Amino acid sequence: MGALSVDISLPLPGFTMAFSHVFHLRGITALFGPSGCGKSTLLRVIAGLERRAAGRVAYGAEVWQEGRRMMPTHRRGVGFVFQDTRLFPHLDVAGNLRYAQRRAPSGAGGFSRDDVIDALDLAPLLGRRPHLLSGGERQRVAIGRTLLSRPRLLLMDEPLAALDAHRKGDLMPHIARLPQMFGLPVLYVTHAIDEVTRLADDIVALADGRLLAAGEVAATLERLDLPPVSGRFEAGSVIEADVLGFERKYMLTRLDVAGQTLVMPGTSVPPGARLRLRVRARDVSLALSRPHDISIRNILSGRLIEIRAEADTAFAEALVDIGGGQHLRARLTRASVADLGLAPGVAVFALIKSVAFDRRALPRREGDDLRPGSPGRHGRD
Repeated sequence: MGALSVDISLPLPGFTMAFSHVFHLRGITALFGPSGCGKSTLLRVIAGLERRAAGRVAYGAEVWQEGRRMMPTHRRGVGFVFQDTRLFPHLDVAGNLRYAQRRAPSGAGGFSRDDVIDALDLAPLLGRRPHLLSGGERQRVAIGRTLLSRPRLLLMDEPLAALDAHRKGDLMPHIARLPQMFGLPVLYVTHAIDEVTRLADDIVALADGRLLAAGEVAATLERLDLPPVSGRFEAGSVIEADVLGFERKYMLTRLDVAGQTLVMPGTSVPPGARLRLRVRARDVSLALSRPHDISIRNILSGRLIEIRAEADTAFAEALVDIGGGQHLRARLTRASVADLGLAPGVAVFALIKSVAFDRRALPRREGDDLRPGSPGRHGRD
């Protein structure tokens, strides 16, 4: 698996896209940004579907585009999952899957048709035509069909955008497992920050056709030196927690976060599992001493490592080290910063008013194998 290098430009409505980046293709990489910033166009460039682009695209030592000379899409070995699924309406699900199998490179191995059907729960759907499937079922079939074409890179263009919250929740665990189960890197376009935090390992954020930020999800989202990747309202941090147990009386799950306890509303995730949680900056307050007689359950001790005031506004952003290399981002008023004498190095208590529980179950141990046929492949998020 090689790195993907992209250095291109092309005119778009309102701006000229000028994008340069090397994707190291680790797990799922989210292409994130507001509508119209060039995310889907960039995916089309990588796939060889965008003729207006000029520049260079290379996968390892293999050059896919030089100037305006382009390698055909079918020779790039990419699979493309579109928002509208594009299933063949005259074929049932089994027929759609057979079509992809026939177009796969000869000799491609690693997993079988049955592995794909099992991983995406397609067996009950095989005899049905696309018009008889729900939106989530159609998208699962589209992903399965793309996998059976045996790509070496999977491109997904807002595959959840047309689904309601319930169907999104059903489909996300399937998508999250794709890289581990099929040994396949994924580039995933979205404008929804909850999808980034639940699915992605890395993020590449765009604004007006240019690279705004790139890196591991948690480290990128907590940066205070950038315009908020997700907007002020959704700006926040991503932390990891181990599930300790479930308090049935109050329907609360206890979590360990860097040796401190956090509680969240009940979940089916079993003890010992590891979760990734998103905490919005607007949901975090700071105190200089541990509060008592307060309804807030989550109070984590930490130390300020950065404060950045926003010019011409009433607000400031703070970054708190809560231990174990994990950080919380807090949105405060500049008046509060002054009144409390907050500064880097000051010990504080972070009060989490309401955790945005966009969560992703992570492998419990580094190196867990979720590929077809390996132990643990049927684990649920």
